Amino acid sequence: MKPHSPDQGYDLLERSIRRRVIAASAAVLVTVVAHLAHPLVRTPDMRVVEGVLELGGVIVTLLLLLLGGPQIVRTLRERREDADRAHAERKQINHLFRMTEMLQSADGYADANAVLGATIESLLAGFGGALYVFNNSRDRLELSGSWHWPEPDTLRPMLPPSQCWALKRGKPHVNVDAPGALRCDHHLGTATVLELPMTAHGEIQGMLKIATPHPDAAAELGRVQPLATAIADAMSLAVSNIALREKLRTQALRDPLTGLYNRRYMEDALSRYASLTERSGVPLSVIMIDLDHFKKLNDAFGHALGDAVLRETAATILSGLRASDVACRYGGEELLVILPECRLSEAAAKAEILRERIEALSATHDTRITASFGVAAIPESTRSVTELLSIADGALYQAKEGGRNRVVTAPSREPSVLPLAAE
Repeated sequence: MKPHSPDQGYDLLERSIRRRVIAASAAVLVTVVAHLAHPLVRTPDMRVVEGVLELGGVIVTLLLLLLGGPQIVRTLRERREDADRAHAERKQINHLFRMTEMLQSADGYADANAVLGATIESLLAGFGGALYVFNNSRDRLELSGSWHWPEPDTLRPMLPPSQCWALKRGKPHVNVDAPGALRCDHHLGTATVLELPMTAHGEIQGMLKIATPHPDAAAELGRVQPLATAIADAMSLAVSNIALREKLRTQALRDPLTGLYNRRYMEDALSRYASLTERSGVPLSVIMIDLDHFKKLNDAFGHALGDAVLRETAATILSGLRASDVACRYGGEELLVILPECRLSEAAAKAEILRERIEALSATHDTRITASFGVAAIPESTRSVTELLSIADGALYQAKEGGRNRVVTAPSREPSVLPLAAE
C-alpha cells in the first residue's frame, strides 16, 4: 500500500477524531433515552433523583466531548502546520545543498550566474535578483547578472562601494522609496530592494540584491531575508573561488609590476598572429620599446621611482592601443607591442604617438623620461616570424645609436602592394 503524505495523514486523523466524537455523543444520548424508557420499578422519589443525576452526568459528558474535541482538532491542525513548515524548510535546505554542490563545479561567473538564477526562481519565486562582484582592482562593483528585476532600467552596470550602505556597514540594508528612509546613493527607481553583502574569508566578495513589486514589499523582503542570506552566503564562497582562480590565471599570464602580459604569453600570441598572417595575408607589426638611461634613473632616484615610471609607461602604452593589440613586458625595461592587421607605416605612426606620450611623463616626475622604438612588420620587413623580433630589435639598436628618444623603422624588403586581404 502506498504510504500517506504527512498532510494526508493529518487529514485522516482529524476526520477520524470528529467521527469518534460524534459517535460517542450519539451513544451517550441513546443510552440515556433507553435508560429513561426502562420500566419504572422504583419509587417516584428515587427515580427523580437518579434521573437528575444521570442527566447531569450526560450533560457533563457531552460538554467534555464538545469542548475537548475541537481542542484536539486545533492541536492536530497546529501540528500539521508545524509539519508543513518543517517539510518546506527541509526542501529549502536540500535545494541549498544542491546549489552549493553545483557552484563547486562552476568554471566562471557565467556558470555561477546560471545556478543562482535557477535557485532564485525556485526558492524566491516572485522576487527579482541581481548579482554584483568586485572588479580586479576592487575599486567598484560590476553587474554580473540579473533575474526578473522589476525595473531593469534601474540596475547600474557598476557602482562604487562608497555609495552603498550595505557594503560600508557589512550588513543587510533595505532601500525603500519612503519619506525619511536611508537610501544608498546608487539606488534608482521606486522598487524596494534588499541588499546583502557577500562575505567570504573575512572579505566582502560582492553583493546580492533582492527586489519585489508587491505592495507590502518591506514585509515580504523581511520574510525571505533569512533564506536570501543563506543563498548569498553560499554564493559568496563560489565568487571567492572564481576570483581566486582568475587571479592565479592572471598572475600566470601578466607581469605583476606593469600589468602587461609576460613573455610567455607574448610568444604564444605572436605565434597565433603569425599563423593568421600566413593563412590570410594580413600584415602583422611589432614595436620594440626600451626606456632610455633607465639604470641611471634607478641609481639616481631609487628603484621606487623606477618602478613607478615603468607602471606609468605601461599605462600610457595601453591607453594608446586598440583592443586587439597586445602589450607585453619583454624583459627589464624593454616592452613589446604586437599590432595585428597593421602595416609598417601605421605601426611607425603609432610608435611616434607613444614616444611623445612617454616623454610627457617627464613633467610628472621632474626628471627626463624618454624611450627608443624599433618597428618591424610582416611581410614588409620579413616573411619569417622567427626573424621579426630580431629585426625589430635591430631597429631599436639603431634608435639607441642615433641619439635615443626616436622611432626607427626596419628597412622594407617587400615594396610590392599587399594582397586585398590586408585591406
